[in-house]
Amino acid sequence: MDSMNPDHGREITRRRFVTTVSTAAVAAAISPALAVPGETSRARVVLVRDETVLDEAGKPRADAIQKMLDRGMCELLQVKEPVEAWKRVLGPAKTVGIKTNAWKNLATGPEVEAALKRRIVDAGVPEGGVTIDDHGARQTLASCDALVNARPLRTHHWAGVGGCLKNPIMFAAEPSVYHPDLCADLGSLWSLPAIKDKVKLNVLVVLTPQFLTRGPHHFDTRYVWPYRGILLSTDPVAVDTIGVRLLDAKRKLALEEERPLTQLAHHVRIAGEKYKLGVADPSRIDLIKLGWDKDLLV
Repeated sequence: MDSMNPDHGREITRRRFVTTVSTAAVAAAISPALAVPGETSRARVVLVRDETVLDEAGKPRADAIQKMLDRGMCELLQVKEPVEAWKRVLGPAKTVGIKTNAWKNLATGPEVEAALKRRIVDAGVPEGGVTIDDHGARQTLASCDALVNARPLRTHHWAGVGGCLKNPIMFAAEPSVYHPDLCADLGSLWSLPAIKDKVKLNVLVVLTPQFLTRGPHHFDTRYVWPYRGILLSTDPVAVDTIGVRLLDAKRKLALEEERPLTQLAHHVRIAGEKYKLGVADPSRIDLIKLGWDKDLLV
């Protein structure tokens, strides 16, 4: 008989609304980092820096990387122990894929990959259940229960910025499909079944970011600098927004008459506004800064 009640649809709508709001409220109460994105929601991004993280040759120190990630995860999830933070992020996942970036000139790096894997295993995921891949992600990571999205920050010829939103591109059968209009619709990539709702953490490595690109696959050591940091967030839009602001600030200091990256990297804003993947408005991003504070730029 309820199906003939004109208020039936509205009752279901109200019920679903209450359930959705309740779920979001519980998630936010457990940790603000896990709150469900909305028109007025806020995002949480943690920046951790360590003056000693790079050795004399500019290579990351593994012990310092681990400490930075541990400190950042505790702050992001607002817990005391890093393993507890990882348990909250990963939930019941038994298989976890680390989507890394293996570009030879500026890779995520084995030190970051090892530190991530160590804590994932510590959180209860079997060691054999953790897979690390980049170019083969579509074959090796698609079946994972959860994904950790980790890559270095750099300017990019097609997308303006290569950040966490772009990193899953290897899950696409034809990555070039996403290139038109400065990769404006990269956000649609995140609706692919292989990654939809699976990315639990975004790690934007800003140890030595690249702030200028001239052409495809361009790299020049003159355009990287030792920032010595790592950005963490459950929100890929928010973490990339901070990344864009960081590169923009560096470009203003080092270059003349360069077009702002906020225009070149418009896929970040579009991912938030059109695809609802997170928060693109800087005024709604809580950026927590930990550690070395020289030349922060953001």
